[in-house]
Amino acid sequence: MKQITIEDDEAYLRQISEEVSFDDSSLADDIQTLKKYCTELDCFAMAAVQLGIPKRMIYLKNTNMEIANHLQFGIDIEVAKNYDEQRVLINPVVLNREGLTLYWEACASCMNNMGLVKRPYRIEVLYYDPSGEKHVDVFEGFESTVLSHELDHLDGVLHIDKSLEIKVLPAKERAKFRQTHDYEIISKDGDFEKLSQEYKRKLSK
Repeated sequence: MKQITIEDDEAYLRQISEEVSFDDSSLADDIQTLKKYCTELDCFAMAAVQLGIPKRMIYLKNTNMEIANHLQFGIDIEVAKNYDEQRVLINPVVLNREGLTLYWEACASCMNNMGLVKRPYRIEVLYYDPSGEKHVDVFEGFESTVLSHELDHLDGVLHIDKSLEIKVLPAKERAKFRQTHDYEIISKDGDFEKLSQEYKRKLSK
């Protein structure tokens, strides 16, 4: 189990991950690798490619804003660290994006680079669970931000590519910074791309 970073091998992270085959004998082991790393690293989520598994698979550990804030503010740390949604999305496809949010994102693969990123408030996603069952679910708010970040990884896109602003801060300073720079909802409705462009034009004025 090895975490790939932009310092180690950025080109590897830039690759487009391959579709998962449910005949793949290593699938169960890959999922356990993702779970183990997310637990040990205490991260929100992880795309398989970040651990040297270039397959279209994502593990969601924490998409709960309240639990995330507990970590940032040092409240019920053990409860927050042990929180695990254990949600695995295989071969996910985004069907729709709506609304607009802003959040200062960090990434295990991008070292201490923290970036302010625009994400949709709501995404509709088609995916398969580990048993091969098909799902179409809607993810809203912070869970949309977390999942959107990981979906980008599957296509070789990093959050620093999309950041409106980047700060280089170690983990403790990032946690402190987020205490005064919370998740921000610009709009819950409307076409994400249109809203994103409008916000970009607003910033340029």
